[in-house]
Amino acid sequence: MSLIRVKNTFRRYNRLLALALTVIMLAATTGCGQHAQKEGNTNNGGAVVHAQADVSTTGKRIYFAAPLFSEAEREYNLKIATILENHGYDVFLPQRDGFLASELEGKTEAEKIEKIFAKDREEILKSDILFFVMDGRVPDEGACVELGIGYASGKRCYGFKSDARSLELDMDLNPMIAGCFTKTFYNLDGEELIKSLEEYLKDNEL
Repeated sequence: MSLIRVKNTFRRYNRLLALALTVIMLAATTGCGQHAQKEGNTNNGGAVVHAQADVSTTGKRIYFAAPLFSEAEREYNLKIATILENHGYDVFLPQRDGFLASELEGKTEAEKIEKIFAKDREEILKSDILFFVMDGRVPDEGACVELGIGYASGKRCYGFKSDARSLELDMDLNPMIAGCFTKTFYNLDGEELIKSLEEYLKDNEL
């Protein structure tokens, strides 16, 4: 397959992913509180900030949405979750606190889907905050659905990205994903990104 065909395939995939996320958010918004209008965004020191006018609640329960299909991903997720917990947040980390398909032995695929989806959806709705790790060639599909549910149900949403790979040639973030976030932590230096999160948490609440 040529490089052009590969790029076109990824673009079509991302458009479908964004469309699916939009449909999920619109469906979930029915009967839910609406988010306040955004004030805008600024770019400061590698961090793209999407400020939200009304963040009135101060609950500290976090649903952690991220890819978790390799040892490296799980270690990275745990590292960030530990930082959040050290600052007083109660983090639901699916790889640690939820169900993994590989652990549900003896169940059919339909039973696994029902159990995992019901548990994760319940935990999102119980949370105050959704924290989304966007790293990857494209954002993780399951995490996108989790973001859609969280945003549409009025959760405060935060993005976290250290990956240089981008959705579009002239854009670093998918607008349909980035538009959900109260704030995005973004730095291509992974260690500096983690430091920026720790510094932010010293003086601010999510």
